Amino acid sequence: MQAKKRYLLVSVGAGLLFLVYLWGLQIGEFQQQQYQYRQFPQYPQYPQYPQYHQQEYQYYHQSQDVYQPQPLPQLHHQHTSPRERRAIRDNIYKNKRCRMETCFDFARCQSGFRVYIYPPQRGDEVSDTYQKILSSIKESRFYTTDPSRACLFILAVDTLDRDQLSAQYVQNVRSRIQSLPTWSDGRNHLIFNLYSGTWPDYTEDLGFEVGQAMLARASADVVNFRPNFDISIPLFSKEHAVKGGGTGYLTLSDALPSRKYLLVFKGKRYLTGIGSETRNALYHIHNGEDIILLTTCKHGKDWEKHKDSRCDRDNEEYSKFDYQELLHNSSFCLVPRGRRLGSFRFLEALQAACIPVILSNGWELPFSEVIDWKKAAIIGDERLLLQVPSITRSVGRDRILALRQQTQFLWDAYFSSVAKIVLTTLEIIQDRVDSHVSRNQLLWNSLPGGLYALPQYSTDPALFPFYYGILGKSPSQQFTAVIHTVTPLQSQISPVVKLIIAVAKSKLCAQVGSVPIPSCQSMMSSRFFPHDVILTDAVLSLDEDSVLSTNEVEFAFIVWQSFPERIVGYPARSHYWDSSRSRWGYTSKWTNDYSMVLTGAAFYHRYYHYLFTHYVPANLLTMVDRMANCEDILMNFLVSAVTKQPPIKVTQKKQYKETMMSQGSKVSRWADPDHFAQRQTCMNAFSHWLGFMPLVHSQMRLDPVLFRDQVSILRKKYRDIERL
Repeated sequence: MQAKKRYLLVSVGAGLLFLVYLWGLQIGEFQQQQYQYRQFPQYPQYPQYPQYHQQEYQYYHQSQDVYQPQPLPQLHHQHTSPRERRAIRDNIYKNKRCRMETCFDFARCQSGFRVYIYPPQRGDEVSDTYQKILSSIKESRFYTTDPSRACLFILAVDTLDRDQLSAQYVQNVRSRIQSLPTWSDGRNHLIFNLYSGTWPDYTEDLGFEVGQAMLARASADVVNFRPNFDISIPLFSKEHAVKGGGTGYLTLSDALPSRKYLLVFKGKRYLTGIGSETRNALYHIHNGEDIILLTTCKHGKDWEKHKDSRCDRDNEEYSKFDYQELLHNSSFCLVPRGRRLGSFRFLEALQAACIPVILSNGWELPFSEVIDWKKAAIIGDERLLLQVPSITRSVGRDRILALRQQTQFLWDAYFSSVAKIVLTTLEIIQDRVDSHVSRNQLLWNSLPGGLYALPQYSTDPALFPFYYGILGKSPSQQFTAVIHTVTPLQSQISPVVKLIIAVAKSKLCAQVGSVPIPSCQSMMSSRFFPHDVILTDAVLSLDEDSVLSTNEVEFAFIVWQSFPERIVGYPARSHYWDSSRSRWGYTSKWTNDYSMVLTGAAFYHRYYHYLFTHYVPANLLTMVDRMANCEDILMNFLVSAVTKQPPIKVTQKKQYKETMMSQGSKVSRWADPDHFAQRQTCMNAFSHWLGFMPLVHSQMRLDPVLFRDQVSILRKKYRDIERL
């Protein structure tokens, strides 16, 4: 009897121990997920809305600064067990705790942030999309062909599509990267990926170990995402422009916040499997009036075999609406997850100025390390789908307009082309490498954006001309004149001496300097070198044959102080599209509009010296130096690309152009017959670099108050301008 009791106790004890073991496995996985979520206290998942119903308040926290824990997202991999999920995750991320401090060799970057692309190996097949990424890197200022100078390495093997069922799937990636001489377990390597995993679970399995390499991937899951190490990029289609890209759709005529529809969506509905829950439930909030949520099950080979009772009705209604018409006429666009967390709908909504309403639990949003998505999107919860209509209706008109404007800024600054997506990725990594000169949130989230605000110039937004209005700052009250000289001074009555005297007479002039150019004229770009001796915000750029009075100089400077981010000056030129030659043309004719103000007599902010020297590709600077021409056009292209605005022309004496032509034809560039033809070539080379034409036409000229008015000349402040 005693033996039976002992046997029973031992059996019960063993059973209890087994149950405790199973319970411990589940708790371990839960704590691991909790740990991953605690890595992001600085990025609240849900934005602050203007008003809430009481029942909604418990799900959407108010504070933008204090993190409040949110519900865990739905488990995505429905067809795998917890143990299998852990095995997959551990196989992919053997270095899942990697951070820049532990898995990146900063010593490689001591000579600067340079990016090297491995040469292709025999048999390497590269998709058109990956070729766009590689070409964007090669055309960037970061690219190097010398691996010994590289800080970051990019694979030549295409890793974008790691779905084993895809025709783009590349075999034997593991062996190919392991054979690279500087692979070193992936340290200082960046891997791009758009699609991972395959049917039915679509895990983040890439089919090879990333080791200590950084991942720039779409549809990144916060559970596996390594913050401040990996980078989340948007999912973009193979048709996405390599550079330039489509413009946003928010125009001045469409600036009103109200649109025909409140919320729209049109896309596939998955009947079973991962990603089907949310899209299958959209019909619950579709009202056919201001909320249009259309789905179709008519996709795939065997859709008819699996269709449900709603398919035929959904397919019929789906065909009644045009997708582009919905996009451009709705205030909000639903962006639910698909098979993966990311969706093409995200970028489509941004471009259309349709505020994204994101329903994709656990998605690490693109470039979330630097972009404040609370200013451009509404981030919801898949489990609270029925509350989406009331949440969108609670957003005020002013807030809607602000959100829509931010979508246009973000689209243009970071997402409109493959080149901008790639450059944003590289700039984020560079900020990590040079953490003492990294951009702050204002630079990333305000016009013109982080790609044009170089932190090596300054990390203080107050030193950039773009942020004076936001910060309530005014530019300095004096200017520095920089005269571009080619010929030596021969007498005190030479034109350049007269120019120096006229400029120096101004009380607003802090200093006058010259940029001498060798007789071979091989360094034309040096006129825009960021000299340390220039301490004022404003720079007056002058050619030696310019003819200006003190009044003209001072009036132009006063105008520039109101537009410090633009070029303000006298000689104007224009561009046009030559349809007969399918190319851009340059004209110096006096017409009713202009798009350039030449830097032979113009004011601009000194930051543009730095941007010109360090942002413009070396091949364009070499082209300018070789031709000894076009540096002024290139500066106009750069400033207009940054500001999206035209320069400003001020009052100019009628004889300005003729005077410049007569100032010694042997040295004047304006008298050179090849000068004009070269400038036509430059126009097209510069537009090819940017991928679009940045110049903007204007018909505005600013004159002094009382200019040519019938009042006494003594009452006019800039009276000498009328006498010229």
